Amino acid sequence: MLKGIKIIWRIISLLLKALLFIIIVIALIFTLKYITSPYYVFPDPKPFSGDQFFNPYEGIDSNYWRKGNFQIQSEAWLGITDGRKNTNEAIDSVYGLLGYDIIAISDYQKINRHGEDRDSYIPVYEHGYGVYKNHHVMIGADRVVWKDYPIIHTIHHKQHMVNTLRSSCELVFIAHPKYAGGWEPEDMAWITNYDGIEVLNGFRISLAHWDAALSAGKNMRILADDDAHDITNINEIGNYATLIYSPVLHGDSIVSAMKAGKAFGAGIYRLWGEPMDKKIEKAHSLPKLSKVEMNGDTLTVGVNKVATQFRFIGQGGILLDSVADVNEASYVIRDKDTYVRTEIIFPNLTTYYLNPVIRYDGGDPWEHEIAKVDQLRTWLLRIIGFATLIFIFLNIYYLRKRLRKRARR
Repeated sequence: MLKGIKIIWRIISLLLKALLFIIIVIALIFTLKYITSPYYVFPDPKPFSGDQFFNPYEGIDSNYWRKGNFQIQSEAWLGITDGRKNTNEAIDSVYGLLGYDIIAISDYQKINRHGEDRDSYIPVYEHGYGVYKNHHVMIGADRVVWKDYPIIHTIHHKQHMVNTLRSSCELVFIAHPKYAGGWEPEDMAWITNYDGIEVLNGFRISLAHWDAALSAGKNMRILADDDAHDITNINEIGNYATLIYSPVLHGDSIVSAMKAGKAFGAGIYRLWGEPMDKKIEKAHSLPKLSKVEMNGDTLTVGVNKVATQFRFIGQGGILLDSVADVNEASYVIRDKDTYVRTEIIFPNLTTYYLNPVIRYDGGDPWEHEIAKVDQLRTWLLRIIGFATLIFIFLNIYYLRKRLRKRARR
């Protein structure tokens, strides 16, 4: 009996040692990630300027708006991650009923290949596994990037992640930045080299983050998604959508239109517990954006239904003007206005959020100065980090040596 207990204890001891070894290896891997992370010099925020206006919606009409959702999780990783209740087929069925033309499933750290035989298929996944939800929506992804900073996220780590992700997909969107405090609005004034912000999300609305980026002269596109984790919960579905202007319903055309800024976010208002039939009825009767035109310094926005209010928002997220109870409204852009984005509120409280019209000099309207690696500080921090790591290991080694000597006495 005693011998059996000793064997069991020895097995448990070996398993604990193996577990400890695995934990140490994982901790070491992540420690090395932090030690080797670059230190950046960020360009000063510069509001948009120039004597010309860039309007991403030039030439649109009301005929070719495609309704898309790029954030929803399905059952993946043996059900470990959120979305375990959602099958691919059920997602297709529910979002098909709600009139979505593009149904992109964004599993965590996995490109979902369901529906890749369709012309409208776009490979998407949600990147990130940090405790502060510093996630990214990867649109047009060609591979999964496993690198992340799971615990601490300084602005330098955030910039390094964006740069690392940049080459692996067509578009990098910062996911739900307000959620869990992963991003502060101030971060958006400094971070560079990404394409847009998921401003509207089922968990959070991040307008302050978007206006911070725009006010800093970074022409970031809007993304709007349900980010549903349980499609059996009526309150999680059909509340947000990205409307994309594309004459052809093809994945490449959709991505190209999004790159060009020919999209807007829709917050589709719903009552808590709204029945599915009401949700479907509303989804298929959304107003259509028919006009966004610049005539000299005058911006004119039109829809096919009377709106309760048109709101024109500018530098710093300040309300510049509003017009009530019309289906078309204009705003004369003043010399001090750097950008103007439009919000359109309808009688049922559904709201459209348009990409901005910006000032520019006629160059690339999406280009902005990129943060650069400070090589001196980067290597100084790496040397300090590795020296600290070696010091810790040496202390552990000599401590174990002393303990063994004591045990022999």
